[in-house]
Amino acid sequence: MPATSSSVGSGAAGAAIFAGSASRKYRYFEPRGKRATHYEDVTVDVQPDPERYLIQDWIISFADGKGAYVKDNTRAQSSNWHAFRAPDQEWERTHYQRQSKIETMVQAVIANARKAGAPQAFDRVWQTILQKHLGAWKHVEFGLGTSLMQAQRYGYTQMINNATLTNSSYKMRLCQDITLYLAEIGMDIPGWDDDLGKKTWLEDPIWQPTREAVETIMGTEDYLEQYFAINIIFEPLVGELFRSGFLMQAAAANNDFVTPPVISAAEADYERNLANTIDLMYLLVNDEQYGKENRALFEGWVKKHGALADKAAAGLQPIWSQPHSKPVSFEHVRTVSHERIAQILGELGLSR
Repeated sequence: MPATSSSVGSGAAGAAIFAGSASRKYRYFEPRGKRATHYEDVTVDVQPDPERYLIQDWIISFADGKGAYVKDNTRAQSSNWHAFRAPDQEWERTHYQRQSKIETMVQAVIANARKAGAPQAFDRVWQTILQKHLGAWKHVEFGLGTSLMQAQRYGYTQMINNATLTNSSYKMRLCQDITLYLAEIGMDIPGWDDDLGKKTWLEDPIWQPTREAVETIMGTEDYLEQYFAINIIFEPLVGELFRSGFLMQAAAANNDFVTPPVISAAEADYERNLANTIDLMYLLVNDEQYGKENRALFEGWVKKHGALADKAAAGLQPIWSQPHSKPVSFEHVRTVSHERIAQILGELGLSR
């Protein structure tokens, strides 16, 4: 007969032999597929929960009596917060590996471009646009990354917090990439002003509606509202609009073949973050117990942050007329962004 903790008089690890003792796989949760993935093994139930296995209640509580994690950090509700699994299956090791590969690529692009003298060949007006507007955009990425960093602390499960934190890390990496990129090409361009981006962000009327949208998200106390507002609303209406609809469209036409590969990783980042966000929100709007309430809550977030994002996008319109070569119109990319958000909201059964 196999030994148990009671029969050996000890609860220490390894004191008893039981089914699965020699296995390196965990069996205390229900995997999404037939077998648990490595991501699930290192993520699911890593964060304690008195409703799941933590029989002595929270080990640490705050002065007001609340435990380390509470469900009312968001107005959204769920009958099972532990059901979410991030589609990108990213955890600590895979995240560091991906970030490292992206950084290696970006630094190689910049180094090779400088060696070939590419920055001096940029159109003169385009050089100013990079200083002002790409320099301003890094503040957007920093603000959203900071917001997500704050939001990840309040999620009820490790799976939600993991997806939010990797999202934040991608934003911070892009902010860093833009900062280093502008500083490095600036060494090859006479009269370059590293402070022009910050000045543009703080003072240029073009960017003030974007500041309002970003700072509203940063000031939101509901962590899921922050996550929702960034990936479901702001990114398709403003983020992709500027990165894909302007920088990556207009750069080559103005003799700049360096900026697009530096920015391109951000678009791949967003696809991963969007998939994670849609999956989580889909679970909540289709929750058997709370789906109706969640749907009404999310549509309120759509209206609130959608109005600010629309205002921000409209404010950026003059940038499209500034380059010498204008391969795409603002009206065209704005139409694409509206189609994009309609598709995203359609997947969730939400309307604007």
